[in-house]
Amino acid sequence: MNANVRDYVVGKVKELMDAPSCCKEAKDAAKNWLDAIDTDKEVEAAKNLIAELEEDIMPIDGLIAFAGSEAGAQVFGEDTAKNVLAHAEEIKASGAKYCDCAACAACEAILEKKDEIL
Repeated sequence: MNANVRDYVVGKVKELMDAPSCCKEAKDAAKNWLDAIDTDKEVEAAKNLIAELEEDIMPIDGLIAFAGSEAGAQVFGEDTAKNVLAHAEEIKASGAKYCDCAACAACEAILEKKDEIL
């Protein structure tokens, strides 16, 4: 991976780790990848990171379904769930494929560089 791509991905990985909506598993995979850069474990750590991000990123239709559900209302609170649902429908109409929370936005940016990371 060239230096520009590496710097970009490192920045996005750090954004991911700092995102309040980032789960522990993604933070761990991100930290492991950062720690493995320039070692013989980098490729394995990159594969693990990509697999975790592909599992975690929320497709926009999944967010819409969750925000519009009873479970979504319980997690977000009824008013916030309605706001999340409206926002998700709005960004989907604009062409979004994924949730645009800080964690999902970082995941999407990293996954766009997947071929260069691996």
